[in-house]
Amino acid sequence: MTGQGKAESEVAAEGVSDARAGLTLVAPPLLFALLLLAVPLAAILAFSFWTQDFLTIDRTFTLDNYRSAVTEPIYRELLFRSLWIAAAVTAATVILAFPVAYFVSFHVRPERKSLWLFLITIPFWTSYLIRVFLWKVILGFNGVLNTSLQGVGIIDEPLTFILYNANAVVITLAHAFAPFAILPIFVALEKIDRSLLEAAQDLGENRVMTFLRVTLPLAVPGIVAAVLIVFIPVIGDYVTPRLVGGPDGLMIANMIQTQFLRLNNAPMGATLAVISMLSVGLLALIFVWLMRRWLRTRG
Repeated sequence: MTGQGKAESEVAAEGVSDARAGLTLVAPPLLFALLLLAVPLAAILAFSFWTQDFLTIDRTFTLDNYRSAVTEPIYRELLFRSLWIAAAVTAATVILAFPVAYFVSFHVRPERKSLWLFLITIPFWTSYLIRVFLWKVILGFNGVLNTSLQGVGIIDEPLTFILYNANAVVITLAHAFAPFAILPIFVALEKIDRSLLEAAQDLGENRVMTFLRVTLPLAVPGIVAAVLIVFIPVIGDYVTPRLVGGPDGLMIANMIQTQFLRLNNAPMGATLAVISMLSVGLLALIFVWLMRRWLRTRG
């Protein structure tokens, strides 16, 4: 064998060994993901095509659950309400999070940014349930907000539209998911080359146009990440709607919980879960496609 042939065989052997080493590293987390994610999802999908009579599962394939989910008005109303609440929470969270992330990235000295990020994560120090109950106290009929507004004479009667409805759910979830939106936007803003902003201003752009034409498009990846991080889990939340939403604030996750735990109808609960996941996935893909198309048109 010539020297060149030996060199090629050695390179090929090294490539195989590197591939084996990579597979060895990837295999444990891949197996972990399959066991804890793919298997439950497959079980939920299988359940959605079955039926249940109290504790007896009939594994005969059927589409009756999907027909009921599509034709029953209550399921459609809960799904549309959930999508609307999730969209409202996402919009409110991202709109409020962007100025915070922008301020920390552009106006806080580098040595103090870690402190600000630390302060942003402080809400995670307390239990999620405690934060929800605190908002219930704040927004209640005789809560802190109504008492304060009545005390200064702004209102004569307590506000009733801020608790036990969809508005309360949006307010509570927007606060709970705020750090999830601030952090990815901050990371995207930190990656922006400041010389690009200086170049735009040197070319005659004012601060507003520099922000709209340079900063905002470059921050889009962080905004997209924030939208997905907030929108996807919000639609599956059932604790907050139960505690502060009232009858008008319940979401599809509450119905899924009811089907599984109270009505002993796991197949219908699985069907609603599958439809919710497909709806969220489709909307997420459409949103990402629209943002990518917008960026291409601007590029």
